[in-house]
Amino acid sequence: MSKFSLKSFWWLGVLACILIYQPLTHADDGGRKIKSKVAPQYPELAKKMNVSGAVKLEVIIGANGQVKSVKALGGHPLLIDAAENAVRQWRFESGPEGTEVIEVRFDNPGN
Repeated sequence: MSKFSLKSFWWLGVLACILIYQPLTHADDGGRKIKSKVAPQYPELAKKMNVSGAVKLEVIIGANGQVKSVKALGGHPLLIDAAENAVRQWRFESGPEGTEVIEVRFDNPGN
């Protein structure tokens, strides 16, 4: 395979990633307005292991503003359950059913 082909293939992959994630919005960046949030419980094991970072979640929100489903897109495995459990309890403004990508940050309070 020539260098041109590898470079073209790489750019095609980058473009595909941009197009895939383009329609998804962050709840804090102009998506559905959040009426109430529940803060995630920082897992004790994650604290002890000094794990911090972000968990990215895909959330389907019903027309009534309740979270219908949550799917992890990325993040440390020790933090995912806590993020999913918290976001399931969030409430959004009413509107058409839709999908949001939400990032939940965990900063270890011990640091």
